[in-house]
Amino acid sequence: MIGNEFRGPVSIDAAPAGSHCEWCGKPAIYQLVVIGGKYHNEEGRFCAKCGEEFILAVAESLSRVLAAETER
Repeated sequence: MIGNEFRGPVSIDAAPAGSHCEWCGKPAIYQLVVIGGKYHNEEGRFCAKCGEEFILAVAESLSRVLAAETER
């Protein structure tokens, strides 16, 4: 899992017991909340694999916004 202690676009917490991954339905390990950007405050519960993909998707969306702003 990508590390984060308020230096990344996603807050990472343990998912409540009995939670299931929103993408694949497996048992959830993480509860992720987007910090800032286009998806601010969107959250979900994910297994390790899907959580990694979610974080990468959020980071990619933020990097596209930053790239567009620096091209101005």
